Amino acid sequence: MIDSTSHTRRRVLGAAVATAATLAPITSVFAQAYPARPMRWIVPYPAGGGSDFLARTVAAQMEKQLGQPLVIENRPGAATMIGAEAVARSTADGYTLLTGDNGTFVFNTALYKKVPYDPVKDFTPIGLMARFPLIVVANPATGFKTMRDLVDAAKKDPGKLSYASVGAGSPHHLAMELIKERTGAFIVHIPYRGAAPAVQDVLGNQLPLMVIDTAVGLPHIRSGKLVPLGVLSRQRLAALPAVPTLEEQGIRDTEVYAWQGMVVPAATPRDISARLATELNRAIATADVTRKLQEFGLEPIAGTSEQMAAYIKSETARWHALIKQRNLTLD
Repeated sequence: MIDSTSHTRRRVLGAAVATAATLAPITSVFAQAYPARPMRWIVPYPAGGGSDFLARTVAAQMEKQLGQPLVIENRPGAATMIGAEAVARSTADGYTLLTGDNGTFVFNTALYKKVPYDPVKDFTPIGLMARFPLIVVANPATGFKTMRDLVDAAKKDPGKLSYASVGAGSPHHLAMELIKERTGAFIVHIPYRGAAPAVQDVLGNQLPLMVIDTAVGLPHIRSGKLVPLGVLSRQRLAALPAVPTLEEQGIRDTEVYAWQGMVVPAATPRDISARLATELNRAIATADVTRKLQEFGLEPIAGTSEQMAAYIKSETARWHALIKQRNLTLD
């Protein structure tokens, strides 16, 4: 005689196993469904610049990998704070990305009393993308050929020389402030709203010099319209092998880049962040993307989200000390 209770239990257990077996693939499908719709990538700079080019180049490759459009949305203004705040306050579901840089994650919190986001608490790093090598350049009319020429002129007549920057609080601005601190030279800062007007005034000799990035500066250097005095990299640049580093010219600890990386809102699920990190690195490593970035004057960077977080931490310690020492504020 069959125990009806035992028989019922076996039937229930069998049904449960069958249901689990049926649901397992469905659950797996849902887990793998991301992204299921177009994604928004906020770039806190105007269209047409180096930051915009970097994001669009990487996005074009990531679209192929992810199977969904990555829509670039330019949200410039307030030293990247408008775009950064928009992402920090957005839904943490992996569908809103942000390009951030030195200013976004390092400089702003030291230069401004009020920043509408916390660079550590409000974001999860996905990974670094590329860095823009920086060069000190001068108008040929100055007669400057080396950093020594510049420093000697600045010390001979303090305050006579001025330099243009692409914006107050930009890596280009802070790079020159670092040079001033290392050399004791006094050079007046004239900030502009973007690279284009700053470069035009240096080309026209309204101002004698500036720190420029390779993406903007190489064409003008190659044409002879700007004279490169030194690069702020650890080694000479392949694109400008005859131009010495500042270290070679006796100005120590002056390795500076304008670097950019991708982040998402802090509460984004880990599996989504990990997926984005994998796809970002994959995109940057492709031959086509690498070639396009290098031709534009950028240096692609691969790495993990943990490495980006550590880099932000080390950069913060370095630059906050300099900003405090030089009593720089932008409020």
